[in-house]
Amino acid sequence: MKVLIIGHGNMGKTYANSFISSRFIKPEDIFVLVRNADFSNIESAIPKTNFSTVVSDKIGDFDIVILAVKPQDFGILAQSIKPYLKDSQIIFSVMAGITLAKLSSQLSCSKIVRSMPNIPTQIGMGMTVFTASASVDRKELFIIQNLINTTGKSVYVENEKLIDAATAISGSGPAYVFYFMQSMIKAAVDLGFNESEAELLVNQTFMGSVAIQNSYSLSNEEWIAKVASKGGTTESALKVFEKGNLEQTIVDAVKAANDRALELGS
Repeated sequence: MKVLIIGHGNMGKTYANSFISSRFIKPEDIFVLVRNADFSNIESAIPKTNFSTVVSDKIGDFDIVILAVKPQDFGILAQSIKPYLKDSQIIFSVMAGITLAKLSSQLSCSKIVRSMPNIPTQIGMGMTVFTASASVDRKELFIIQNLINTTGKSVYVENEKLIDAATAISGSGPAYVFYFMQSMIKAAVDLGFNESEAELLVNQTFMGSVAIQNSYSLSNEEWIAKVASKGGTTESALKVFEKGNLEQTIVDAVKAANDRALELGS
């Protein structure tokens, strides 16, 4: 199987490295189309001869074409590669907001996969939600999911609207986590810890909390009850959250992200 990755930014590099490290695809079978003609500074197991800036009929030789460019660059890219694409190829998009219908109409292809990864894919801990056009068969879906799973975990959805919802949840989600962590670090510093101590306290608390939650079949509500004893310190903090209607604020924030994702895709 030969794969062409168009774009060598964060996602392009992530997929290339993940395919190679998982031994799912050999380095010599991965090709990269980039805009920058200087490949000398690129550190990759992929042979330098597999990098190119030239759009040619060779694009039609690949089994899978991964579109890892910015959404705003898609229009120009589509015009340049459309003449060389074949309907037998699988087009795999990681561009936010570009729908299956738009990909199909601008590329004149029928086998299309649209996905929404998140930033932890860079360390193999990602979460990707993906969907596909009706022309992608089960065997092809299985291959695509195996490729995606080299970067973490994945969920296939039939309803394409859930891709925008995934953008608001798992796509943007790491930023919500970092925001909450930074707020806790600030509180720790205000209480007397230095910056490095505060970061260690918060980082390990988050890592440990996720790890223990994954180790037992308890709900989040049950874990909260275990930590928050009656009349204790945790209960005092939770009462402040409730008074400030924090839960609804988080729900509203995620819905705002979802609305923006829909706007970008229209």
